[in-house]
Amino acid sequence: MSGFVEKPEPVQVPGLTHLHTGKVRDLYRNEAGDLVMVASDRMSAYDWVLPTEIPDKGRVLTQLSLWWFDQLTDLVPNHVLSAEVPAGAPADWAGRTLICTSLRMVPVECVARGYLTGSGLVEYKASRTVCGLGLPEGLVDGSELPAPIFTPATKAAVGDHDENVSYEEVVREVGAETAALLRRTTLDVYGRARDIARERGIILADTKFEFGFAADGAGEDQLVIGDEVLTPDSSRFWPAETWQPGRAQPSYDKQFVRDWLTSPASGWDRTSEQPPPALPQQIVDATRVKYIDAYELLTGTTWS
Repeated sequence: MSGFVEKPEPVQVPGLTHLHTGKVRDLYRNEAGDLVMVASDRMSAYDWVLPTEIPDKGRVLTQLSLWWFDQLTDLVPNHVLSAEVPAGAPADWAGRTLICTSLRMVPVECVARGYLTGSGLVEYKASRTVCGLGLPEGLVDGSELPAPIFTPATKAAVGDHDENVSYEEVVREVGAETAALLRRTTLDVYGRARDIARERGIILADTKFEFGFAADGAGEDQLVIGDEVLTPDSSRFWPAETWQPGRAQPSYDKQFVRDWLTSPASGWDRTSEQPPPALPQQIVDATRVKYIDAYELLTGTTWS
């Protein structure tokens, strides 16, 4: 069992129709038919939406995504139309709201890995593969891979677990042409982002993207990147100066919260059906700092 510890009631805004409450984002449709995506301060981990929020998290995710979208426009278009707050929306939607083109989403989590850790490390230890791709012997937690790899996963509903799948499974799901386009675009975007992050002293260990299709001006389907991109929620960011394979790496991302939840300090048994506990204030404060550090280091601007 998993999901929301306590699911929030959606905010009602004149002219907007509430569509969905996700782990982090609330989706609405406006009268023009566009999506309105509002990033909350909710934190999810291990398929649970936790009972404790992280202040400023929604704004960090939104503003960092906007910055990254600008860095990637020559590689892949994005779904953002505007960052304006709809009329009549609460004041606290400012800075965490995007008005977006409605896409036909591809039912695949497009994951790129340049380093071995997380679920990839678990699979590697069992079979020397990740998503069916063979890897060399001798890799450890935090090892850089010989080359970045495309390791897709199924997209799960709230409370369900994303499952790593093989490339062949993606071909069966979306067709060979689309699968090849997803793989190529995922690795191109990862490569660009990895190089930008490296210049700023950050290792982009892995990340996941969501893509959809929209009609271009000629009526042809065009692959578009949606949701968020390259944030501490969807990526692992490690400080390059302390990178040391063979151990868990310090990070600027939600791994910090995962680590606390699975530590004796939390008192929580991940294998039970009990929901996770509230985060203590020091974990909340430290997580907020990590997210803001990621924003400031990557963008070169001061958070305000």
